[in-house]
Amino acid sequence: MPVSIIARTLSDRVFEIVRERIVTGELRGNMPIRQDALAGELGVSKIPLREALARLEQEGLLSSQANRGYSVQPMSAAQADEIYALRLSIEPAAAASAALAADEAGRQAALAAFHALDEAASSNLAEVAVRNRVFHIALVHPGGRRLTTQLVERLGILAERYTVAHLAPAGRDARAHLEHKGLIDSWMARDSAAHARLLHDHIAGTLADLRAQFAGGAVAA
Repeated sequence: MPVSIIARTLSDRVFEIVRERIVTGELRGNMPIRQDALAGELGVSKIPLREALARLEQEGLLSSQANRGYSVQPMSAAQADEIYALRLSIEPAAAASAALAADEAGRQAALAAFHALDEAASSNLAEVAVRNRVFHIALVHPGGRRLTTQLVERLGILAERYTVAHLAPAGRDARAHLEHKGLIDSWMARDSAAHARLLHDHIAGTLADLRAQFAGGAVAA
């Protein structure tokens, strides 16, 4: 039965649907995107579909080749290492600085992002991954460093599939909640040193888990 789409724009909704399928692993690495079949399933023309696929390529979730169309960009241990190494080099210091610089609006936005993430814990992992990204950006944004915030957001987008993979094993969501609680508490207290340390450990711990999962074959491309 075709999926009914009623949205802001058709391209936006197609983007969201295909993106979720990639992030959750329904569309796996190197899988070709069958545009005719997908357009028929979603009940849209090729124009909004192509717009959505182009946006997904910009996000690094799809790749394209001339005369071969789009395929899903595979996950890899090497890419996880690169993403999380970059996050470790940028986020802890940026968020610690933002904790000191944040005005009341920024503080309330970070707190709201934490609560939204906490409320999503029992929903689907794709939603959790999105709210996790929003939370991490909210910790950096009040620092007023536009390029830094853009880099954190870009890395957060690339990390979403790895967030889903990381949270899949039983018990990981509870640990993540405790770590996020420590992050928001230290950030709201403007304890920049503690926050930088906790955020470093949080990101490094996720990377260590992912490395073990890749080594054990628990993460598929």
